[in-house]
Amino acid sequence: MEHDDTGDDTNTVVGADGLRRPAWAATDPLLREYYDTEWGMPVRDERGMFERLSLEAFQSGLSWATILRKRPAFRAAFADFDPEAVAGFGDRERAALLADAGIVRNRMKIDATLDNARATLALRERGGLADFVWGFQPDTTPAPRTLAEIPTSSPESVALARALKKEGFRFVGPTTMFALMEAVGIVDTHLLDSHRRGSSGIW
Repeated sequence: MEHDDTGDDTNTVVGADGLRRPAWAATDPLLREYYDTEWGMPVRDERGMFERLSLEAFQSGLSWATILRKRPAFRAAFADFDPEAVAGFGDRERAALLADAGIVRNRMKIDATLDNARATLALRERGGLADFVWGFQPDTTPAPRTLAEIPTSSPESVALARALKKEGFRFVGPTTMFALMEAVGIVDTHLLDSHRRGSSGIW
């Protein structure tokens, strides 16, 4: 893939297939596939939302490519992110997670994921995690022309982080929650000239 060097300040790359993508999704096949098929598409089920929330927490301080490459191992280790199963993990399962070289062996993040599974179950009586997160959808979405114009947080992500913490969730700061909102289609931060702009059907 090569950069479309026409002098426009778009921060997109035109691939061999003629489609524009941001540079982060332009070369690595795994990232390109994720960008083209999954990132920014609506996630409205509990398991799917719990998985995205968990992976965003594990990504903190690391590259998303690292997390994506480890996602099959994460799914195996965390019972395919079934919140009921993860909420039932005890000392034996926790020890196995801490010893699992296939995932990110961060004790605080692992413990937060177990706590977040329990918090997810507690939310069921009030509509569930997915509806809770979608309740913070803004009235408008960013319309970035360049990567520099993409925000890293928003009033809604700040409010979502605060609300989730109140419900017992951890590793859910405003920046992490904005990344979650991007990933599950609550906001559309695809660059305006990306071939994926507007693909979610939400905006």
